[in-house]
Formats: sequence, structure tokens, C-alpha cells
Amino acid sequence: MTAPSRTAIIAGNWKMHYGPKQATSFAQEIIPGIGELVRHFPRIVSVLCPPSISLPAVYDVLQAEPFQRVELGAQNMFYEDKGAFTGEISPSMVRELCSYVILGHSERRMHFCETDELVNKKVQAALTHDLQPIVCVGESLEQHEAGQTETLIRSQVQGSLGNLPEKSVHQVVIAYEPIWAIGTGKSATAEDAEKVIHLIRELFGNMYGSEMGNACRILYGGSVTSANITEFVRVPDIDGALVGGASIKPDFVEIVRKTIEYMQQQ
Repeated sequence: MTAPSRTAIIAGNWKMHYGPKQATSFAQEIIPGIGELVRHFPRIVSVLCPPSISLPAVYDVLQAEPFQRVELGAQNMFYEDKGAFTGEISPSMVRELCSYVILGHSERRMHFCETDELVNKKVQAALTHDLQPIVCVGESLEQHEAGQTETLIRSQVQGSLGNLPEKSVHQVVIAYEPIWAIGTGKSATAEDAEKVIHLIRELFGNMYGSEMGNACRILYGGSVTSANITEFVRVPDIDGALVGGASIKPDFVEIVRKTIEYMQQQ
């Protein structure tokens, strides 16, 4: 169960789904339900992360139904504030609409060759602009089966999250997403996730102090659904989920509901 000092997060990564019209319709469908759930439970935040072209559309829906603790997040951004970077969006642009931004997702690392160094620049830029970065780390199936998980996670955490300003490091959120469980329907077991997330918390604590390590919110991501969310959030080190496929379905509301129901029992 999420520690009382840490606010749980259920974030939905819509990936490359829903242009502005579809995003408006879907947001209008799910936001009232999510809003009613989180309205009375201050220990949880829900974050919706549509494609960048649909951010204004979802922002408008959120403004029309201003539920507290339903936030907007971007799926990516560049680290420069302006310039000749065709196709990119800057931290200041994201900050006009969003409070969160996903960085270093495995699909960005794999398809667009993002390195730990690049992710680190983006994280630093996000913090400079008062954005809360959700920084993704995770191993491939080959690395997992070869017993390289700890080595890979250690490298990603230290490389992606190093040298952050102490005054804003508390805003960092980390998401452990085993690549072999993303979009495959095969999620890691809670025991698997617990071991890796405990390691992440330990590494972050070594970098920024044990108090910050204990306070950092760490999410699990990888084929999360309403059917399995409870087994993950009952793990003390797991503070919620970064949801992919299920976030573009009404099931996302049920994921939020089941998370709250479990937390209320504790």
C-alpha cells in the first residue's frame, strides 16, 4: 500500500491515439467519473497524457469540469525552450497546459534512440519549468532473461536522474516499466515489480538522501488493467501506475476506482 506520506498517481498514457475530436469525446466520457472518485480522496492524483496535438482539447474539457487532482500531462518534450527544432515542443509550451510530462518512455528510447543523457537533459528542463517529470526506466525481455535487470536499472536511474537540483528533486516521479510487459498483455508479477521498485527507491535514496528516496513516488507500468491493479498497489513501494492500453478505454476509470477502494481499506 502507498505510504501515507506519498500521494498515489494513476496516469494514463494515451500514446498515439485520439486526435483532438476523439480526445474531446473520450475526455468528456471519463473525466466526470474520475473526478468524482478523486474529489473525496486527497491521497490520489489522476493524470491524463494525450498526444501533444490533443492537449488543448483535453485541457478545455478539464477547464469546463475543474475537478481537483485530475491533471494533464504531455507524453514528451524537448529540453530547449525555443529554437529551430522542427516537430518538438518546449518545456514552456508544455507548462502552459500541463503539470506533468512523461520522459524516457521505452518507446522513445527504442524507436527514437533516446539515451540516458538526453533523458537527463529533459528531466532537468522539466524541473526548471516547474513540471513534474514521470521518468520511465525498464529492461527488455532479453535483458530480463539474461539476469541483467539490476545492471540496466542502475544505469538508467543514475544516468537519467543524475545531477538534479536539490530544491526540485522532490517533484520527480519514476515509472518502472518492464519493456517485455508493455502492450503484450503479460504483466510482471507484483513480486517481480516489488524487487525492482525497491531497488529504484534505494538507488534514488543513495543519490539524493534516504528521506528523498522514501518520499519519491514510484509507479508500475506494463499491461495494467482493472483486473490486476490491486495486486500492484498493495505493494508498499508501489505508488500507483502508468497505464497504457487500458487508459484509452473506460476501464481507466475502474483502475482509479479500484486503487481508491483498496487504499480506503488500509
